[in-house]
Amino acid sequence: MAEAGEVGAGSSSGGAQAGLGSRFPVAAQSPGLLLWRVTNRWQARMRAALAPHELTHVQYVLLASLTWLADREPERLVTQVDLAAFADTDPMMTSQVVRALERGGLVERLPHPTDGRARVLRPTREGAAAARRATADVEAADAAFFAAVDAPAFATQLAALAAPPFAG
Repeated sequence: MAEAGEVGAGSSSGGAQAGLGSRFPVAAQSPGLLLWRVTNRWQARMRAALAPHELTHVQYVLLASLTWLADREPERLVTQVDLAAFADTDPMMTSQVVRALERGGLVERLPHPTDGRARVLRPTREGAAAARRATADVEAADAAFFAAVDAPAFATQLAALAAPPFAG
């Protein structure tokens, strides 16, 4: 019997439309399938690293992004739209997560001085401290997870895939 992921993608089961019709003779050769599997394993590591901090991964990403922006560009008035663009997250989901972070005392949403519809986001002192503590654990989990590969080269390759524009 074949190992999981080693089933031939085009193997026949006797039906008229047998097989998947994949160009990969072995499922584990598909970069998309491998990325899916690696992403799931990495996300599990991130959940475990963030559990002691009582943060979901998206909460961490948004809180860490906001803390990063506040540290690097202290004069900037960061709005939810800005944060969503920086973190590459959906604006509506960002709004919901930011409200949860606000309820938890990690983020404050202040009136924008010139746009009555917008809110300026800032990490609270507690939020920035939480982001720093979580970052230490996230980076340690990343280092352990990516130890089997050349992490800087892999990051460069991922950046090439993440770079806009996506031609789809």
